[in-house]
This record gives sequence, C-alpha cells and structure tokens, in this order.
Amino acid sequence: MATLDDVRSIALGFPGVIERVDGHRGGASWRMPAGVFAWERRPSGRDLDQLAALGREWPPGDVVGVRTDGVQVKQALLETYPDAFFTIPHFDGYPAVLVRLDRIGLDHLREVVTDAWLLKVTKRVGSEWLAAHPPATA
Repeated sequence: MATLDDVRSIALGFPGVIERVDGHRGGASWRMPAGVFAWERRPSGRDLDQLAALGREWPPGDVVGVRTDGVQVKQALLETYPDAFFTIPHFDGYPAVLVRLDRIGLDHLREVVTDAWLLKVTKRVGSEWLAAHPPATA
C-alpha cells in the first residue's frame, strides 16, 4: 500500500520538480515547467453527483491523478489494474488516471509516476535520468 508521502518522495526525487499546494482544493501537485504530471485529487461535489448517477462512489482513502501517454495507455491501465486505477466523467478524453493509493504497490506507483514525469521533461533530461537509473533486473 502506497501513501501520499510515497508519491511526494518519488516525484521530488526527479530533477526539476516543483511541489505546489492548490489553494482551491488544498491538494498537492508535482510539476515541471511543461506542466503537472501528478496531483492529489479530492472529489468535487460535481464528481460525487456524476458518480452517483452512474451508480458508483468515490473510493475511500487517498487518490492521486497521474498523466498517461495518451488515452490508450489510460485505458490499458484501467482494464489491467481495475482495483488500483479508475476514472471519472470529468476525465473523459483526458490522458490521466486516478490512482487508489491503498490499492497500488510502491513499485507500480513508482513506475506510473516516473512515466508521467518523463512526459513533462525534455528528451535530454529524461534520457540522462534513465541512463543514471536503469530499471532493476530480476
């Protein structure tokens, strides 16, 4: 089970990341100059109403949003890991998933946050970071 502190630690471990706290919702976000790649997501009243109309509820526990490399990657995550990832009508057509932190392992969280960060950095920075941090082999 992962926590918001895990998300923070992973995100701030990348070069150039800035953490901001949203004054409107009070949640943290992690960003690069090119934009946000991960953020704490709390439901709005509209989110709750839309989910209720669909016969669904906002899950308990902490949730973060994470950018994906397109809606196909988003759909693959939703289908492959339905306990860990979900979406809401507000995210229709948007390349991001919502992550239930109480349902995702730390290694998997690190992978999706890393992939999201790589979408927001230059190719040079991403390549240099990947070269210095090769994936662990089994």
